[in-house]
Amino acid sequence: MHPFHVIDIHNHVGALVSSGHGHAVADLDEEVTRRAAVLAERGVDQAVVIASHDYLRPDGIADNRRVNDAIAAVRDRRSDLFPAAVGIVEPLNGERGLAELERCRSELGLVGISFHTRMQGVSVDSVWVRRYLERMGELGLVPFIHSIGESSSEALWKIDVLAGDFPDLDIVVLDVLSTFEQSQFVPYVAERRPNLHFDTALAHGVGFALNLIKRVGAERVLYGSDLYSAASGVPALTELLADLVAAPLTDAEKAAVLGGNAARLLKLTT
Repeated sequence: MHPFHVIDIHNHVGALVSSGHGHAVADLDEEVTRRAAVLAERGVDQAVVIASHDYLRPDGIADNRRVNDAIAAVRDRRSDLFPAAVGIVEPLNGERGLAELERCRSELGLVGISFHTRMQGVSVDSVWVRRYLERMGELGLVPFIHSIGESSSEALWKIDVLAGDFPDLDIVVLDVLSTFEQSQFVPYVAERRPNLHFDTALAHGVGFALNLIKRVGAERVLYGSDLYSAASGVPALTELLADLVAAPLTDAEKAAVLGGNAARLLKLTT
């Protein structure tokens, strides 16, 4: 047991339908019940839920809207456990995506938009991602940008450039510690771009997260697990919560990483 309020900033809800590895989540109430049990077992108090990017989209923007409706519905079923939800807007929807950004904020009350561009058919520095980021800044939506180390479309150097072009926009970078090489590069980007914040998901050990904290401070690192729905077929991943609690950090630093930073960035009531 520990005294910290833990917020997992990286929980995907949905299935890997388009890749054929999972099946659609048919019962949201069952999904919420299962996820609540997993979070409780891990010692997590609250989680930010993010829609899954690997969904079928034969009807284009209509499919995108359904995904955003669903993630808002999951939040509403247990707003005590899921204080915030993050949607998706597809860059290939162009101008229609701008209208969906407005709907996500004004109608659905989402706090952010997730980009996983290796699954979206564009590069993270594409024109439409940039158009969306500009509008998100105006709307007060936080970008959640995935950066899988092996993916050229999600390369950290491209996010580095974006952060420089949008210096007043706080951006959460997910999965940035997913490879050894990128984990070594992250601190240099972090030092240059104070508007970037990084989660701990997919890290190859707590040492990489601690190195980042040492270089730029605990206020820039957020606990995230990349937890998926059981229906996705993704196995439970090793995650760093216990290691972060036991790490040689001050209690104030641990409190920030484990939940305080997420609450501050997303203006959550814990």
